[in-house]
Amino acid sequence: MAVNGKTFIRRFEEYCPLWLAEEGDSVGLHIGTLDKPVKKIMMTLDVRPEVVEEAKAKQVDLLIAKHPPIFRPIKRLTADDPQNRMYMELVKHDIAVYAAHTNMDIIWDGLNDWFCEMLDVSVSGFLTRTHVDKLKKLVVYVPEENAETLRQALGDAGAGKQGNYHHTSFTSQGEGRFTPTVAAQPYLGSTDKAEVVSEARVEVLYREHQEQAILAALFANHPYEEPAFDLLSLDNEPVRYGLGRVGELAAPLPLSQFVQRVKTVFELDGLRLIQPEPGADPLVQKIAICGGSGAGFYPDAVAQGADVYLTGDVSYHTAHDMQAHGLTVIDPGHNIERVCIPRFVEKMQAWQRELDWDVEIIPSTTNTNPFQYK
Repeated sequence: MAVNGKTFIRRFEEYCPLWLAEEGDSVGLHIGTLDKPVKKIMMTLDVRPEVVEEAKAKQVDLLIAKHPPIFRPIKRLTADDPQNRMYMELVKHDIAVYAAHTNMDIIWDGLNDWFCEMLDVSVSGFLTRTHVDKLKKLVVYVPEENAETLRQALGDAGAGKQGNYHHTSFTSQGEGRFTPTVAAQPYLGSTDKAEVVSEARVEVLYREHQEQAILAALFANHPYEEPAFDLLSLDNEPVRYGLGRVGELAAPLPLSQFVQRVKTVFELDGLRLIQPEPGADPLVQKIAICGGSGAGFYPDAVAQGADVYLTGDVSYHTAHDMQAHGLTVIDPGHNIERVCIPRFVEKMQAWQRELDWDVEIIPSTTNTNPFQYK
């Protein structure tokens, strides 16, 4: 079965939702349209001119990238600039580009969890909290003959998901009373005449991040001009999300051995090591990890008592601050995030098989690391 780009990305966002991205992060569709059939999808870390040439040669319809290609506003779109020319080539060849950035870092079973898995670090929590998703309840009153339509619409919008069940709800019956005024346009009743209607009280649970979609479904499918409803916050434990991960090695290791493990796992020719006491080889066990440019979160690693903080793009003066706080830091570079390519290809291929989609999903084979060690 052929798949539309919107349909595919809808499944992608069930796993890697946009609402989990950090505020201001440029996630989602960047170039082109998703309203088209897609026969070939390519996963990449970066969108660079070389990657675009690869996509053209392989006749790719949709590029999914970790790093947003348009990270800063474009002031001019001219072919004289190689970056802009890349955008123009994508448009010319009808290659859509979609980016999942910090939401890929934050999701559970996401990039930072995969780093921990590869390094044999047992995750105990996240480095810094970003989102709290509370459990809430919608209670709405609707004429009995409209209750089933409304329940279905609310469930289709995501309400009523509980464990391995969906479209769950509770309904009770009662009487609704109202008197329309002259200004009203009632679904039932007449001006200044008291009405009594057999109504259903429908209750559904939902997560706070779903609220706008669920309210939209309510208003679109409720017959009344002014529906009566309550939004209730529940005391259930919320789902918490955060950037980075903190965990422990099964047993303490000399720092030198852990450094070698990092180099081996990520196939590195070299990395940068920041130590409070250069040359020391202490035992380490508690590890904090934040892929990409996570230097700004080093105080969180200190606060959580990490022996080592692994992150990329540490600047000179920040390295001095890390030393002053007694924190050992491993900077393996930003490009280790390329592990997202095979992991997401594997997941997307599983969705393709599960849903019987006629689409090919491939990894980019272009090396986009700008750094070399000599």
